Amino acid sequence: MSGGPVPGVVAEVHVWGVDRVLPALGRMATGRRALRDVPGLRFAKLLGTGSARTFTPRDADPHHWALLTVWDGADAADAWAASPLLRSWSASSHEQLRVRMRPLGSRGRWSGVDPFGGAVTSSDDRWTGPVAAVTRARLRPTRALSFWRAVPPVVTDLAGSPGLRLAVGVGEAPVGLQGTFSIWDSAAALVDFAYRRPAHRAAVEQTEPSRWYAEELFARLAVLEVEGTYEGRTP
Repeated sequence: MSGGPVPGVVAEVHVWGVDRVLPALGRMATGRRALRDVPGLRFAKLLGTGSARTFTPRDADPHHWALLTVWDGADAADAWAASPLLRSWSASSHEQLRVRMRPLGSRGRWSGVDPFGGAVTSSDDRWTGPVAAVTRARLRPTRALSFWRAVPPVVTDLAGSPGLRLAVGVGEAPVGLQGTFSIWDSAAALVDFAYRRPAHRAAVEQTEPSRWYAEELFARLAVLEVEGTYEGRTP
């Protein structure tokens, strides 16, 4: 899709902190069935999480798991809030974070589709509140080592970026399918990191000639609601 975000669409990210890993793995395995044919659900991914320090399996955090959903509207998202899948995760978690967002724009694909509805337009600049960013990439196996060598300066820069409230690594698998979910004080803070910080700018410039990705996505979203905690704090 193109031409700007779809009116009314909302996205949510849930992150659950769990003490027992094996039951969480079971819910990950069975949860995909519960996401089929849900009214109003446009896109959904159950995700593992990590520290986003190296984008290698060393980052994996088996005590935090995530779900990204994209809905036709807030009513559909609200109706699903009492679903058995969400109840099972909530009952088994010692903490949980929910972030509701409105897509401002996106480019690229995730599993062959654009979940968020299209390219950024000038009208999106009117949002003045906090923003979230979702990135996701499918690495080419032959280019993975080159990518991992380029990551450390970017990760160091991200951790110290002004305006960053939260950064979590996310992915469908420990290797090759990697991304981030981050929350920022403002669009200006996100843009400053993405396009003005030297380490990230250098990595962006390397992306095309290095041919790291077989598929990639970047999305920017307005943060509407934040509930709960991640690692003991509300971002």
